[in-house]
Amino acid sequence: MADSTTHHGALMDGIYRRQRLIYDVTRKYYLLGRDHLIDQMHPEPSAHILEIACGTGRNLDLIDRRYPGRVLYGVDISSEMLINARNKLGTRASFAQGDACAFDPETLFGQARFDHIVMSYSLSMIPDWQAAIAEALRHLEPGGTLHIVDFGDQARLPRWFKAGLRNWLARFHVTPRDGLADMLSVQTGVEVTFLPLYRGYAQYARVTKTPA
Repeated sequence: MADSTTHHGALMDGIYRRQRLIYDVTRKYYLLGRDHLIDQMHPEPSAHILEIACGTGRNLDLIDRRYPGRVLYGVDISSEMLINARNKLGTRASFAQGDACAFDPETLFGQARFDHIVMSYSLSMIPDWQAAIAEALRHLEPGGTLHIVDFGDQARLPRWFKAGLRNWLARFHVTPRDGLADMLSVQTGVEVTFLPLYRGYAQYARVTKTPA
């Protein structure tokens, strides 16, 4: 696990060492559905919110502006992306480097569980994405919600568009998770709302952990 984590972290740093400088400007045109996710959160005033694979901190910045006063955290495997996140949010959020598939938030942040966890366009870049979801659910408070948005199956878009998009994404080690809805449907102890967005270009899931 340690070797694979180190390799993936180095890969992400290599990809984002320069891309992080233009990431937010360019990604707004095709990472669709992120604002939909934020609009659907409605966190309580005292909520603790974690974003896994937080990248540049773009989502946490908007969450803080939309829902001020919440306690925010971000974890990412790329030290390069965390430079942007820390510069963007300063003391408004706590950040730490960690692997989405295996991290200890109590050690990193002094907080074991969270009321909301966000995974935005991260599963498509995490090789063991099922393990990342399981890890997120493990750190969710009973009654808390995991919010996911990512590339969808593009089922209602032209075949040429789907083929072109996926070939282009593969160049950046991005793989849409077509099995996300099926994977979430068999999870126990959760309630799932799943919604394709933009004719299947993206997919949104809201996974609420059933109180004990």
